[in-house]
Amino acid sequence: MTAVLTRPAPPPTRPPAPLAAAPASAPPGRDLFLDVLRLFGTALVVLQHWSMPVLSVTGDRITTGNALATGNAWMITWISQVMPLVFFAGGAAGAISHRAALRRGGGSPAWLAARLRRLAWPVLPLAAVWLPLPHLLLALGLPSQPVVTASRLAGQLLWFLAVYLVAVAATPLMRRLGAAYGLRVPAALAAGAVVVDVLRFACGLEAAGWANIGLVWLAVHQLGFLYAEGRLDLPRTRLWGMAAAGYGLAALLVAFGPYPGSMIGLPGAAVSNMAPPTVALLAVGIGQIGLALALRRQIASFARWPVVARALGWAGPRMMTVYLWHMSALFCVTAVVVVGLGVPTPEPGGSAWLSGWPHWLAALCLVLWPLLRGLSRFEEPPAAAPYRGGTARIAAALALAGAGLLVLTVSGFAPGPWPVLGSGLLLGGLLLTRSAGFRRIRGN
Repeated sequence: MTAVLTRPAPPPTRPPAPLAAAPASAPPGRDLFLDVLRLFGTALVVLQHWSMPVLSVTGDRITTGNALATGNAWMITWISQVMPLVFFAGGAAGAISHRAALRRGGGSPAWLAARLRRLAWPVLPLAAVWLPLPHLLLALGLPSQPVVTASRLAGQLLWFLAVYLVAVAATPLMRRLGAAYGLRVPAALAAGAVVVDVLRFACGLEAAGWANIGLVWLAVHQLGFLYAEGRLDLPRTRLWGMAAAGYGLAALLVAFGPYPGSMIGLPGAAVSNMAPPTVALLAVGIGQIGLALALRRQIASFARWPVVARALGWAGPRMMTVYLWHMSALFCVTAVVVVGLGVPTPEPGGSAWLSGWPHWLAALCLVLWPLLRGLSRFEEPPAAAPYRGGTARIAAALALAGAGLLVLTVSGFAPGPWPVLGSGLLLGGLLLTRSAGFRRIRGN
């Protein structure tokens, strides 16, 4: 491995060619294509989570189903499962940020400390609310099963941050490997994912599948690095071919392999393409990335529309808050409409569902709005003095924070010791990034 890391890198590659000047409202140097992908990804995640629950109450128990399990609705997930695009855009943005930090004379440990603070800090108010909330609701006499279900689901969203933190921690190493070996790095990761799926499905080693959490997500994250270095600035015919190859391979895997059609987990399904991720999901991700790159000029032009530019400027500092709290808004509306009033959600796809869906979304937006107003300030962490703790300390910080996020993903905020442990580990990781007293400085 030492030989790999010290191998002279090829001449620097060019960043993606600029498509046009950014609108005046955009910060200088921003890639609007990536901004649109991140906003699109967040919006689709929220829309999917808000639209797919099928809810009813029997006695003091809530029953949950998934609208995408109805008929051929699973086909929607080939577009709506946007986590591959989110990891791709995050990889590109991370590579650009890391490169800029090194050019300014900062080291990778300081960059990792800043990234960890930005990722983990918004989780603290979520924990501060949800740690005591289930106990309070149970003390007020609310039924136990709905409260426990909601408190568990409130933490499951953190799986993304746990995995993304691994990708961020690997960024300095993976960027060096990418500079030396280019496309061979994501190709090797994809080949590893194939081996894992063979072990899982052909050899019956089900536990082996969890290795694809690293292999699949790091593969699409690595493609983001290549984009940031200009190595995916390809002719459109090749990009359309990439999209067709990705989606075509996914279709073959679903038609002739052990993979379900849905790219999200569905109730009662024997196999999930998402937990753990499979080669079929990776193929869809490659198709999505190829499609997005082929439409890059159109996406950038769209981003320059004044109304879109204003939306991007407004949403950018609030996207993490939307992601972390949109399920809390869903729980509030469900508690009033489904549990309190006893009104179940209509049969998915029917006329009642279609006519009621806009009103359902409007109610959810009304509940989310005050949460955004009050909590989006936590997207900007208290800035610290430049991190000077060294590599070992930031490695420990990343390990603690990652472990805390993983515990909260598994346990949620259900009453018990695990949420307290997970929150404590996360806070401990954050404290290790602190080299001196915190002070409020915008733009850290």
